[in-house]
Amino acid sequence: MRKYRMELIMACLLLISFYFLSRQAAAVSVWMNSEEVEKKENVIVLDPGHGGSDPGMIGIDGLEEKNINLSVTLLLKEKLEEKGYTVVLTREEDKGLYDESAQNKKAQDLQRRIALIDETAPALTVSIHQNSYHDPAVKGPQVFYYETSPEGKELAVVLQERLNVMLEVERPREIKGNTSYYLLKRSKSILVIAECGFLTNPEEAELLQTKEYQEKVAAALAEGIHSYLQKR
Repeated sequence: MRKYRMELIMACLLLISFYFLSRQAAAVSVWMNSEEVEKKENVIVLDPGHGGSDPGMIGIDGLEEKNINLSVTLLLKEKLEEKGYTVVLTREEDKGLYDESAQNKKAQDLQRRIALIDETAPALTVSIHQNSYHDPAVKGPQVFYYETSPEGKELAVVLQERLNVMLEVERPREIKGNTSYYLLKRSKSILVIAECGFLTNPEEAELLQTKEYQEKVAAALAEGIHSYLQKR
């Protein structure tokens, strides 16, 4: 009988120990998961479009899109890092993400951008571009999102509003849904394309080449990104 009591007490102690250990493990698991979520929410991918042998849009006087994309992106990176975000760039210099021996450099470049974005699994991605149109009177920034993505649309709305206000756009453009752009279709995370202006408009093309205006564009995008993530 005494032996039975001892076994019963030991069993109870084991059960109590198991209960507290389980609660401690669960707490550690929750803490780790929260840390992982916080880390993910703090990471942003910036994609300066084109690069290398791909100049992107050609504007007035042979103005190439790729260089403006990179300049704006580097400024935006600085502003986001000042706000405490971790920023990953798809390119940091005038190079494409392709092998020189590739038969289709453009396709390989886009595939590698998507692979980098998916591997990073950021809170969001913004691809920086410049626009063009046959009518030189058309101007103004415009943000594109994947048509069936409510998160992408929400981000696009915030960025468009910040660009329109902070750049003092006379005739504000509206966001535009799209289902054909490769990056929008293939990205597993939230991704929008920010067309900062039209290189075919004389006034805007001149502005986009200045450090002062590029700073304004970067500031507007940084404010929009921060606002969006704070709401989430």
